[in-house]
Amino acid sequence: MSTLMKNPPQIAIIALIFAGFLAGGPALVQADPNYLDPNLPVEDRVNDLLPRMDINEKIGQMTQVLSSIGPNSQITTYFIGSVLSGGGDGPGGNNSAVEWENLYNGLQKRAMATRLHIPLIYGIDSVHGCSKVRNAVVFPHNIGLGAANDPNLMERIGAVAAIETAATGVDWTFGPCLAVARDERWGRTYESFAEDPEIHNNLVAAYVQGFQGVDANMQGEKIVACAKHYIGDGGTTGGIDRGVTECNEAILRAIHLPGYQRAIEANVGTVMPYFSTWNGTKCVFNSWLITDLLKGELDFKGFVVSDWEDITGTDLTDVKNAINAGVDMSMAPTTWLSFITTLKSLVDSNQVPMSRIDDAVSRILRIKFRAGLFEHPYADSNLLSSFGSAEHRAVAREAVRKSLVLLKNTNDVLPIAKDANVFVTGSNANSLKNQCGGWTIGWQGMTSDSDTNGTTILKGIQNSVSPPGSVTYSTNGSNAAGHDVAIVIVGETPYAEGAGYKSDLHLSSADITTINNVRNSGTPYVIVLVSGRPMIITDQIADADAFVAAWLPGTEGDGVADVLFGDYGFTGKLSFSWPRDMNQIPINIGDVNYNPLFPYGFGFVSLADLNQDGYVDWEDIEVFCGSWLKVPGDSGYDSRANLYGDPLSIVNFYDYAIFTDEWNAPSAPF
Repeated sequence: MSTLMKNPPQIAIIALIFAGFLAGGPALVQADPNYLDPNLPVEDRVNDLLPRMDINEKIGQMTQVLSSIGPNSQITTYFIGSVLSGGGDGPGGNNSAVEWENLYNGLQKRAMATRLHIPLIYGIDSVHGCSKVRNAVVFPHNIGLGAANDPNLMERIGAVAAIETAATGVDWTFGPCLAVARDERWGRTYESFAEDPEIHNNLVAAYVQGFQGVDANMQGEKIVACAKHYIGDGGTTGGIDRGVTECNEAILRAIHLPGYQRAIEANVGTVMPYFSTWNGTKCVFNSWLITDLLKGELDFKGFVVSDWEDITGTDLTDVKNAINAGVDMSMAPTTWLSFITTLKSLVDSNQVPMSRIDDAVSRILRIKFRAGLFEHPYADSNLLSSFGSAEHRAVAREAVRKSLVLLKNTNDVLPIAKDANVFVTGSNANSLKNQCGGWTIGWQGMTSDSDTNGTTILKGIQNSVSPPGSVTYSTNGSNAAGHDVAIVIVGETPYAEGAGYKSDLHLSSADITTINNVRNSGTPYVIVLVSGRPMIITDQIADADAFVAAWLPGTEGDGVADVLFGDYGFTGKLSFSWPRDMNQIPINIGDVNYNPLFPYGFGFVSLADLNQDGYVDWEDIEVFCGSWLKVPGDSGYDSRANLYGDPLSIVNFYDYAIFTDEWNAPSAPF
């Protein structure tokens, strides 16, 4: 026997090496699979990875669990594709960004230990900033941003929320909420920009681009966004959460669909159906809404995730109907294991086709590839340096200023002189938790003012007043007499859906007593309403000298003081009709019998603030001077300079008198 025949393994190796060289490379060197090559197109990577996966790995990708899943090893065992922190779920401890980062990295390591190293995508409700985390910048809720109606501001807000969320490692926000709220009793009204979709059309794309990037790369300082709650969640009968939206297709398309169209045009990564029902079928089970309209007609390429336990994992019919309708990922915090088992049995029995599973998993993988999670699965600690920064807080403070709506101002009470003796009172004057509202730290809001850091409205007022002026604070409005002006800050306490439904939107008896105490003192007074919706204030506004809707301003209460004391002018306008009494609710622009206390779009603004940036400055002077003694059609004419409303539209001395009066007012920052 020859020597070669005594060593057949060596012969095989030599043959394989020789064959490898003939093929252009060493056959024994296993290159990384194509799906790990970031230089390949996303679709090529998806198509390479999908056939490598078995059914257990695929169903795992379709499953979302709580970060407090229990033994983290279950993420590896069941090939879990996503984690969320909802409600009060989180790292515990001090709830700091660093602790969130450590939680994220620990869970991600479990996912990266799986056979194919498919990373998790981690979602939280960064719906008005990274608001679950201590010391994050908390922005006004959407109702205030709708009143501001500034797309450039919206993009910057999304960008700040994105980078602060990304700093914790989390790569996906369950926002923006695109509800068109049509009934103020609904507990999620403050999550809606407006009662009419025109404002959604103006803001949604910019907000999504702020989260994801203009090119929707969703990487680095950007995160994946989620358009929710598809569809008609704000239109349920009686404002009942998770109720029935009763309207025909034409109304659904006209009122509730435009926001989703704008989000998809901006390449939003995910969409979340809601618990509500449209004309007899729950949205999460409605194949026409999800597959035909959303994925078909609107050509949505991302993935669809159900809301919290909206699919009962133990219910065979629920799982079958939802997945076949087009849901790609089940948010199953408590029933995730049952969901996996149930869906596996449905596939085995051909009640859910493998083509539907492959479509769902392909969509999930597509977003993970686009978000760069395979290349950068762990948190970037370099982003922590900007978390809660002064620069970020400046954006939020601007948002507060622009969200304020002036509903009344008699006797020139506003703006307030900075050297005035100011009396401040009310339940929401010195309460950070009240001015932040729901979805802040916890689901229903903060339980304590110390849960995060920020500036109360009272503190902002104290920062604005200068000697010889003074600020006196009282909780109940007593002893207001003798002051130059009183500021009464009242309104709602934190809530979210469920607990937030209110059949009576009058002020509390304690707030009314506080207002009456100040009124009876004879001191001129301003009411500042901190609330997540219009409230019934018909009696209270009648006697007040001024009234400001401040919505839920978030952590930067200085922004309210900035406008009250004239550093900036009022620019916000109502994005919701303001009812006179409970009998008018629901009330919306376009109603046949439309007679609100204040109509949609109302709000006193500074006439001389021609570009509506919040103050009268040299840019406004340039516009005015360029239009002087001109009429429409003349070069340089700008209709905004016709302040007097001359029928001939000429800009003349009548307009000049108005402009100079406002220029010399305290609201001008010079």
